[in-house]
Amino acid sequence: MANQSKLVRLGLVVVLLAGGGFAYQKATQPKAGTKSVTFAARRGPLEINVLQGGAMEALESQTVKCEVRGYQGVKVLKMIEEGYLVTDDDVKTNKVLLELDSSELTKQMTQQDITFESTVASLTDAKQAYEIQLNQNISDINAALQKAKFARMDFDKFMGDAATRVLLKELALPDTLDDTLPNAAVKPAGLALPTSLAETDAAASARLFTAVPVPAAGQSLGFKVEFAKYALGNALGDGEAKQKTRKFEDELKVALKSLSQSKAKLEGSQRLHARGFITPTELELDEYFLESDKLKVMSAETAQSLFLKYEFPKACEEFLSKYVEAVRELDRARKGAISKLAQAEAKLKGAEGRFNLEQRQRRELLTQIDKCTIRATKPGLVVHGGGNMEEYYYGGQEQVREGALVREQQRLLTIPDLSTMAVKVRIHETYIKKVQKGQKVRITVEAFPDNKLEGVVTKVGVLPDSRNMWMNPDMKVYVTTITVTGVHNWLKPGMGAKVEILVKTLPDVVYVPIQAVQPVEGKHFCLVDTGATQDRREVEAGEFNDEFIEIKKGIAAGEKVILRAPESTDKEGEKGKEKAKPDDKAAPDKPVAATK
Repeated sequence: MANQSKLVRLGLVVVLLAGGGFAYQKATQPKAGTKSVTFAARRGPLEINVLQGGAMEALESQTVKCEVRGYQGVKVLKMIEEGYLVTDDDVKTNKVLLELDSSELTKQMTQQDITFESTVASLTDAKQAYEIQLNQNISDINAALQKAKFARMDFDKFMGDAATRVLLKELALPDTLDDTLPNAAVKPAGLALPTSLAETDAAASARLFTAVPVPAAGQSLGFKVEFAKYALGNALGDGEAKQKTRKFEDELKVALKSLSQSKAKLEGSQRLHARGFITPTELELDEYFLESDKLKVMSAETAQSLFLKYEFPKACEEFLSKYVEAVRELDRARKGAISKLAQAEAKLKGAEGRFNLEQRQRRELLTQIDKCTIRATKPGLVVHGGGNMEEYYYGGQEQVREGALVREQQRLLTIPDLSTMAVKVRIHETYIKKVQKGQKVRITVEAFPDNKLEGVVTKVGVLPDSRNMWMNPDMKVYVTTITVTGVHNWLKPGMGAKVEILVKTLPDVVYVPIQAVQPVEGKHFCLVDTGATQDRREVEAGEFNDEFIEIKKGIAAGEKVILRAPESTDKEGEKGKEKAKPDDKAAPDKPVAATK
């Protein structure tokens, strides 16, 4: 089966290379008076190669694309002529290669500058308001803290610090005040903002004030305090209340002592009056002093009772209420500071967000305006667009020229690196298996046919080229890159070139021209000219190139084989000659089409 496929392929090759070939005849004897073109079979080395045409291009190139955004496109104002050679001096001086219309972008930039200045002013105002709020928070919290401290000092001054601690502990009220400023309400001035407003407003607040369990505003204390018990015994500390209690006690003691003395004196005066030693007037005076002392005792007792029953608890509750209210105000001041600072932060963040957004838009506009001017950054040859007209004919893009509209990501210029040139060819699928990386290649440039170049296969396509598949879906070709060896300044991109890929070399074989082999019914035959007769001989064919084919069996070196059909002198022969004449216009480098 493999031999039959090989025979068929060889037959097709013979037909194509012969430009239509000649009609193979089964007759082995020519007519009288005919002439034949012969070739003596040779023995020696035979190169097996693949011949293909392609175009020169730079292996590496700089592609300059339009980076200006916009669906309407942008107009090309000026561009350097195609074929200009960018030098190192042009790169150093930043030579302008292409200029796009930036008038619309400049107009947008003017409007953006106006908006940007307003945003900068808003950001400055927000920063100042934020810093003012920081200082205001410190002042408000310090004022509330000072008021709470003074209320506690007044409370301690009246009842004594020992009594107030016991009382506050009994009532589960805060005994000490947190004199630190909450981080959520006061931060260092600057732009170091909190990561989360929820943290500053909720979690931080709960964390800061759990140690201050005071009744909410509008609610009662929820307890009744018996302040009178603190006035008895040694419950009170050293304070105003204790001093007043001592004073009332001292006054009562003095009144009682004076009353006792008045009683004793009256009793003595009564005994003396009964004996007649004193007058009734003196007795009445002693009785008056006794009644006066009794009134003093009653007054002292009443004053002490009124103080303990009314003034002392009233004053205690008043001082306690002031202290609790001051703690509440401290709580409100801290929470209010957190809330106000959160609002200031929100405004500052919003102003910063707008500032960053418009600053980024401004930078983008500046970048877009800068991208309207394309300067030289690398030496090389200037080619307009991608150097391939297919992208304009089939890609729907307008050719890059002055006055044309170009769109984003459209190729404007291509600057190939002429120091490393290559030829890209499309190898038919029947030959691609013979081509491998590293194979040597002979290259002939059509513009300079006398300058023979050498190259090497550097890349072989793994998938068929799909660019022209819509024209001929059944034709599968693989793009192969051949790198030219050495540097040749006369090479230019786009030059036509013929490449001859050296697949292998058969060292010592017999070979004949490929036109001499006739495929008939799966076999190969040659017409051998013996001088007197022309014998039709079956041969075994081997490897072949575009000119010669290896003969493994059937023909020896030196034997003459007929290349084309015999030429007859009669009219019928002349007609056969015209029919069998090869197409002299067939290109010698036309790729061989074969089937598996």
